[in-house]
Amino acid sequence: MKNNIFKMIGLTAIVAILISACTKDLDQKPLNDLTADVAYKDLAGYKQVLAKVYGSYALTGNTGSGSSDLGGINAGFSDFLRLYWNLQELSSDEAACAWNDPGIPDLNNQTWTSENLLNRGLYTRSIFQITVANEFLRESTEDKLASRRITGADAAEIKKFRAESRFLRAYQYWVLMDMYGNPAFITEADEVGKIFPKQIQRAELFKYVEAELLAIDGDLAAPKTNEYGRADKAAAWALLARLYLNAEVYLGNGNTKYTEAITYANKVLGSSYTLKPDYKNLFLADNNVNNPEVILSINYDGIRSQNYGGTTFIINSSTNPGTINRNSLGIPNGGWVGNRMKQNIPLLFEDRSGATDKRAVFYGDKITLNDISAFTDGLATSKFKNVTSTGAAGGTNDGTLVSTDFPLFRLAEMNLTYAEAVLRGGSGGSQSQALTYFNALRTRAYGNTNGNVNSITLQDILDEYGREFYWEARRRTDLIRFDKYTSDSYLWPFKGGVKAGKGTESFRKLFPIPSADIVSNPNLKQNPGY
Repeated sequence: MKNNIFKMIGLTAIVAILISACTKDLDQKPLNDLTADVAYKDLAGYKQVLAKVYGSYALTGNTGSGSSDLGGINAGFSDFLRLYWNLQELSSDEAACAWNDPGIPDLNNQTWTSENLLNRGLYTRSIFQITVANEFLRESTEDKLASRRITGADAAEIKKFRAESRFLRAYQYWVLMDMYGNPAFITEADEVGKIFPKQIQRAELFKYVEAELLAIDGDLAAPKTNEYGRADKAAAWALLARLYLNAEVYLGNGNTKYTEAITYANKVLGSSYTLKPDYKNLFLADNNVNNPEVILSINYDGIRSQNYGGTTFIINSSTNPGTINRNSLGIPNGGWVGNRMKQNIPLLFEDRSGATDKRAVFYGDKITLNDISAFTDGLATSKFKNVTSTGAAGGTNDGTLVSTDFPLFRLAEMNLTYAEAVLRGGSGGSQSQALTYFNALRTRAYGNTNGNVNSITLQDILDEYGREFYWEARRRTDLIRFDKYTSDSYLWPFKGGVKAGKGTESFRKLFPIPSADIVSNPNLKQNPGY
């Protein structure tokens, strides 16, 4: 069920997590006075600690919205999704933010440095979540289970927990590989607090993430048989498909793996996941109910969890109370007047009213973005809402906190992954099937076949990613794969810090390792250009 993770966190204090980190920001105090043998004494204890591994994706800290696992950054900004969304969207052709908080203007303009606070926050958050997973893995080995006299069915269940923790760690290493290329690298085999973490190169990290996902396949639950919000085989297959689709970016030198991307997209497409008939219901407060499309989500709850990141951030920061009824979004006291769209994405829609393509969920009067500080410049979007499919308000304790879950992986991505990999020359698929998968998304969007096409190009696929996935924290990655992110052949407002946009340095396809980490860890070398 949706709130199992939050219920488990509330049931008991979690074991002290000892963290080996590459910056002082990651030096953590024990969460409580429990010993590991008490916290991990039985199956229930292991599940409660597994909840912390998952919960670190949805919570900023352990004592409410004002707490943070990270130092040096406002708690509300320190949520994983908020940090990841800002770096993926503000640096791309999708979003612009009117705020002047530290780090935001540089992302708007693609002019960041290694001192950027939000960049440092995401890097630190990802490393933190890896260390949480590492601690669980240290305590769930066969020897540890035997020493605690946990055997039989309970030991088998904990083996599944262990596979899920490895998946979550692999996902965060994919984030670091995609965003930073060559991050610090630590596993459960490293001694806690004894060494400076070594640096891993991008190609080696690719191999590591791939190997981890392949290794856990036999231990993860079958597709759609795990609790909602927990990883199953299809989640690992989806991450593998994403990994392989971007392989040339990560490995360079023409090293492509489009055939493998088709193979793993096919595995997900052939599983029990299906497209949800109504697109808008994917992004509502009850999107956890009867949702056959979302493969893995970050679960948020406006009552049981306190977090001003996540979808609370996405919905409130995209809302102008002066031009939209906040009750219609389920945030009667919310609306932070921050993010709106650069015109590039709305212009992908021939009809921006939503009357034909239902994915066009925009409001406002001015599509062009002439002034980043003016929220009325550029259209806003209410794609994500804190209301249910019946129109009822989602859970909120103060009129701003929301209960809308965020999809990390949904089946529609596999439709476009398959199509793109086929068009890029991968084997094991067909042009006709690629067109069928492409048109399936358009049929859903239009409610009929009026939007279907007879042929597709790679540009068509990139445009469809924009229509299908805007505001879902993936645009930077897609633009890099299509060589549009820094190129002067594709511009958007304020790219490069000028109103009309300009090409930027190619080294910006990677974010910098935070300067504080470079200073504190002699094993780290900065990415070129910074």
